Amino acid sequence: MKRKYILPLFLVFQIIFIKILAVFPEVVEHYYSNGLYVFTSRMERFVLGQIPFSIGDILYGILIIYLLITVWNTRKTWRKQWKNNVLKVLSGFSIFYFLFHFLWALNYYRLPLFEKMYIKRDYTDADLFAFTEKLIIKTNEVQFQITHNKNQKVTNPYSQDSVFKMSQNGYAILTKIHPFFNYEIPSRKKSLFSLPLTYMGFGGYLNPFTNECQVNYKLPMYGFPLVICHEMAHQIGYASESECNFIGFMACIKNDDLYFRYAAYSSALRYCFENVIIKDEGKFKALKPTINLGILENYKESDIFWKRYDTFIDKGFHAFYDQYLKANQQKDGLESYSKFVDLLINYYQQKEL
Repeated sequence: MKRKYILPLFLVFQIIFIKILAVFPEVVEHYYSNGLYVFTSRMERFVLGQIPFSIGDILYGILIIYLLITVWNTRKTWRKQWKNNVLKVLSGFSIFYFLFHFLWALNYYRLPLFEKMYIKRDYTDADLFAFTEKLIIKTNEVQFQITHNKNQKVTNPYSQDSVFKMSQNGYAILTKIHPFFNYEIPSRKKSLFSLPLTYMGFGGYLNPFTNECQVNYKLPMYGFPLVICHEMAHQIGYASESECNFIGFMACIKNDDLYFRYAAYSSALRYCFENVIIKDEGKFKALKPTINLGILENYKESDIFWKRYDTFIDKGFHAFYDQYLKANQQKDGLESYSKFVDLLINYYQQKEL
């Protein structure tokens, strides 16, 4: 067999293998997520975590430049040598596909968190309304503890580097309750691509090849702690966006710091309200006046921020990412972010928020 066919055929083998592996989440959970991945991710964070800037962003930048140069240099050969060029593209994608899954993405196929933590999946409208009312009380309470004024928005006084360091506190406490959320060897960084991320509509991302937690440093600071804790959940091997929202929420409310708790409560409340307005607009109108005006001011701050960067770019990337999530075991696509309300309601029905 000619060497140029090996990697394209390996790509076919990988796709078939992963389709089969997806049927056995217990195997992925045991041998990959709690086995191989623990070793590779800690090794990457140990090597790269002390470097103050994002190695992953630099590698992405180099890759983009390389691809542009390659496309330009081969532009005249596409018709005459199309077969060889297609094989080269498939070979490159085969390597990318292997590293992507080997270093992180097999976590998409692990056991769902609701099974691991024995959490129910369904809830009634009454459950949603009751939980939202409880969340309003908690969010109002924390907002007032910080500002001593119901009408004043929360302004986080910490530097972003301080918030990075403080995020460890919540995970340390959460790990005592649920050991499988253990986070060691930090690698949390401001993304060098924060401006492009903002135009794309993203608050952060995990680089699957370097295991660096990348956060958009342009975000409004009141919600910054939750974004960090969400990306840290990806680092410890949870791929589902709803699960990472849930884990990030728990890590924030377990934190000793009020600003972390506020970031979690205010974000969860907004997700719940989006569900309430879908279920019962009258209930939404009845509940909204019970929220402290300062909280609504923070929501307005966030809306103004994102509207400044609202272009066709974020709509295009959101459409792409929606399909990406659906292709990777998250059938609800971008809606999976809000699905963490299911986990919240069922987990905290019998527990203190």
